[in-house]
Amino acid sequence: MLNATRTAVLVAALLVWHLASLATSPLILPAPALVAAQLVQSWGLIATNLWITLAEIVLGFVAGSAIGFVTGTVIAHSRRLDGVLRPYIATSQAVPKAALAPLFVLWLGFGLGPKVTIAALISFFPLLENTIVGLRRVDPDALKLFASLGASPWQVFVKLRLPHGLPYILTGLKVGVVFATVGAVIAEFVTANKGLGAVIMQAQGNFDTRLMFAVIIVLTVMGVLLYEVVQQVERRVLRAWNLGEGELDNRHTGT
Repeated sequence: MLNATRTAVLVAALLVWHLASLATSPLILPAPALVAAQLVQSWGLIATNLWITLAEIVLGFVAGSAIGFVTGTVIAHSRRLDGVLRPYIATSQAVPKAALAPLFVLWLGFGLGPKVTIAALISFFPLLENTIVGLRRVDPDALKLFASLGASPWQVFVKLRLPHGLPYILTGLKVGVVFATVGAVIAEFVTANKGLGAVIMQAQGNFDTRLMFAVIIVLTVMGVLLYEVVQQVERRVLRAWNLGEGELDNRHTGT
């Protein structure tokens, strides 16, 4: 039933898009059929740049997530560090990443460096926040019990805090992979030499709206697939740790 509903929504969206394209110039809004034809025609160009963008996303996501998890774990164990670091971290997230991209190009060149850095910066914050929240939402009585048993800080982390915080951390990963996709494309808009973002900018310069739409669709599908991959990892990890999705929902609602 759910799949049928999703298919119906997709068909309805395509129909609305087609009808809207009839009321305007193809230069402004090309019909879905024209975009599909352009996608097939330009697939070689798109596929080549797709792998570049995917590499930037994955590298940035892994780097940002690793730094976010480690930093979040340290902050979660120290209220003093929380008070010192959190305001600066929050301020850094308020800086538009697109404004930083030209600086990273000057510092790191036109290769993968600036794009991976932007993707990492954007994907860092969701995992940081979710790690802090997840590791801290532990029953105080459970902490007292572990202390009475003489558990070491490492044992408390591995046996209590991490299992409890895992659903939050995995949710942060799902948000982070979407943000990493956005970050990589933003960086490509600025550097505009390789990647799907660069293809969009080149198509814009040539007034090739059909190619722009084709690349946007590919980026959308890629983002959804990356999200689904992380979601499947989440389900497997929760199952391995005997944490079901129901428990995940309960922990988010506080019930």
